[in-house]
Amino acid sequence: MKEFLLIAKALGDENRLRALLALRNGELCLCQLIELLQLAPSTISKHMDVLYVAGLVTRRKEGRWQYYTLAGKDASPIARQAVKWVIESLADEKAIVGDDKRLCCVKKRDLVELTTCYQRN
Repeated sequence: MKEFLLIAKALGDENRLRALLALRNGELCLCQLIELLQLAPSTISKHMDVLYVAGLVTRRKEGRWQYYTLAGKDASPIARQAVKWVIESLADEKAIVGDDKRLCCVKKRDLVELTTCYQRN
């Protein structure tokens, strides 16, 4: 029951859903998620931590960069099912389609440039 409640909490926020769906096409750096969602770095970090604790995403650190991916084969069946449900249910939502278009540009930007932009603000 605890895992279900963690997942339900994680899926109960629009920004977390947008971040989760942004990851459906592959790994993203935290700075790319910050740029995409246009929220404060600490806010995005907190959202990603909630998704991580719920088992919906995995993370890895490489140098100063923190990378996230959707939970894979190692995730629990309920987490995999939840991710699948979200993707199937929301992929055509207006906000998600807009995020997909923006994400193409965000992914082309240099990570150092992205980090510099949000560290200045």
